[in-house]
Amino acid sequence: MSRNVQIGLFLTVSILLTTFSFYFWQVFKSPNLQVKDNDKTFALLIPKGATFDSVMDTLKTHKVINDETSFRFLAKLMKYPEHVKEGRYEIEPRMGNREALVKLRNGSQDPMQVTFNNIRMKSDLIQRLGSKFEFGPDAFGKLLNDPATCEKFGFDTTTIVCLFLPNTYEFFWTVKPEAFMERMAKEYKAFWTPERQAKAKALGLTQTQAQVLASIVASETNKRDEQPRVAGVYLNRLKKGIKLEADPTVIFALRDFSIRRLLNKQLTVDSPYNTYRYAGLPPGPINLPAPATIDNVLNAEQHDYLYFVVNANFNGYHTFSKTLAEHLANARLYQQALTRMKIMK
Repeated sequence: MSRNVQIGLFLTVSILLTTFSFYFWQVFKSPNLQVKDNDKTFALLIPKGATFDSVMDTLKTHKVINDETSFRFLAKLMKYPEHVKEGRYEIEPRMGNREALVKLRNGSQDPMQVTFNNIRMKSDLIQRLGSKFEFGPDAFGKLLNDPATCEKFGFDTTTIVCLFLPNTYEFFWTVKPEAFMERMAKEYKAFWTPERQAKAKALGLTQTQAQVLASIVASETNKRDEQPRVAGVYLNRLKKGIKLEADPTVIFALRDFSIRRLLNKQLTVDSPYNTYRYAGLPPGPINLPAPATIDNVLNAEQHDYLYFVVNANFNGYHTFSKTLAEHLANARLYQQALTRMKIMK
């Protein structure tokens, strides 16, 4: 073999090695996911029983993957198709094949932040929370409607919603519904410290009753500085055996949250939640009150007010009164203001 041929072969092999080395570097290291005008993290959800092809379909559908061939090639080298694991995985902008596949193959899930608030009904809770997890609303609803499960946590199927204190929590998407409820129970117990329990007892309330009252207070006013005074009114009425006559409970009973002005005929609806017809607290909360609102009930203002009505200037606050005559006069001003604004229902 001549020297020129040897040199030629050497150069050819060198070029091929360089080419293959560069290709493998690209396959392993070069950004290949979330590379096209996308600076947001993509949450890849892989349900139990998913296959490699279904994972690829998800990546392609959401346009997460740039070069499908290189990803498939490396996935086979790393034997990922045989080791697909369920979970929620965050695909970062400009992530490389190897980095993504190591995460997926190892099942290194990323936790998610779960926030819930402004929930009125149990069905809302089931749908909104259940849909955030792999277990789904159906499995979650089954637990919340199971008397034995509710009793296990100290509630019934109506009051079980009190277990869920609005806040932001960290979970894995694959958490089982039973484990999710155990975590909520842990948070519930952490909130209800001996000090808070003592405050509820001093007011003549159980923990659940305090949360039910807090749900009414939360519906009456979102002014945190006014909530202790509103709570004081309802506590005064409870002590005197006066019906609460809380408008939000009627609206909850009617299941029509678009109502801005209750009519007299609506106040007669026959429901245990209608505090115009039935004395005492309703059987369950009419929403999920924030922990701060529960604290405002536990620290209710002591006063002699028995009535309140929305301030006629609609500044978000209320006008309080001690006598029915005063209240009727204030209520008349409010009704007149509603009429001027053409709010009739």
